[in-house]
Amino acid sequence: MRDLDKFKSTKLVKIDCYLSQGCASEGALKTNIALALEKEGVQAEVNFFRINDAEALSRKLSGSPSVFINGKELQPSGTVGFS
Repeated sequence: MRDLDKFKSTKLVKIDCYLSQGCASEGALKTNIALALEKEGVQAEVNFFRINDAEALSRKLSGSPSVFINGKELQPSGTVGFS
């Protein structure tokens, strides 16, 4: 079992977070991501991007914040809009 734990602690994921200019969720989002990564023993490259409405529409983001893990959005597909 310890071999599996060692693999889990070295797993690296990429998390990209897109936020509107006025989104007030950045602090809570950073805290929640940090807590989840610590609890799961996962290492991650975490990026935060403040973007405007035009960029959000071009990326077809589901809202603000929009979070992608290894390129896959967490929000269900088909929900488009940016707040």
